[in-house]
Amino acid sequence: MRALSRTVLYIIVLAAVMAAVLPLVWMVSTSLKPEGQILSYPPRWLPLTPTLENYTSVLRRFAFGRWTLNSIVVAIAATGSVVLIDALAGYALARLRSRTSNVLFALIISMLLVPIQATVIPLFLLFAEVHLLDSFAALILPTTANITGVLLMRQFFLGFPMELEEAARIDGAGEGRIWWSVVMPMAAPALGAVAALTFVSSWNSLLWPLIAINSDRVRTLPVGIAQYMGSHAGTSGSAPAYGPALASATMATLPALLIFLLLQRYFVRGIATTGLKG
Repeated sequence: MRALSRTVLYIIVLAAVMAAVLPLVWMVSTSLKPEGQILSYPPRWLPLTPTLENYTSVLRRFAFGRWTLNSIVVAIAATGSVVLIDALAGYALARLRSRTSNVLFALIISMLLVPIQATVIPLFLLFAEVHLLDSFAALILPTTANITGVLLMRQFFLGFPMELEEAARIDGAGEGRIWWSVVMPMAAPALGAVAALTFVSSWNSLLWPLIAINSDRVRTLPVGIAQYMGSHAGTSGSAPAYGPALASATMATLPALLIFLLLQRYFVRGIATTGLKG
């Protein structure tokens, strides 16, 4: 009975993996096809005549390099600020155990119920008033604190051994030194999770950058792809070209995938060296 249950579980996991991986494989494969082979029937997984023309067309006709650099700058800045602020907030909420802190935490968590669409107009008016639209500040500042990250860090610090902090206090360390030298190194798994979630979320962000940005100087990759690939990538005036669109999507996916793979190894190493079980 146990073997049957395990087999069923493996089948479910395999099906989930295939459902996640196959669209990526199809995207990469199609991006290597000439335009005439993309809509052929029956569809083929592998291109008959692989070509890099779609990639060269994107790099030649659009400011793809600039968009990518802007996305990297915004994602790194957002990730660094979110990790720092959420770690501070999560530690404070976990250690200041009182009715006031519980009410404050409940208020913070309730903000998860507010959809981003409800904040777009106030954000736009605010940044327009301070003349920060169409700037990196408009892309970075709204992401400097993340409610999900605060929740993850607080839950991690609730399970953090108080004995380690008490030992540091006995040795004469102040609260800032304890947080930086004792707590933060041991919180590597939680920090890595928050960093990964923040980087991918910032990298894929579309709605707010689409509204706040109107020049290639600070335009990010998702916005550039959304605005230009559908309307300007066509070889004819009416029909869009799927090859360049999929080539741009493939190149846009690689950095986020690379960060995920790097942080995945970091998760394992962090959990193994801390001895903490989350």
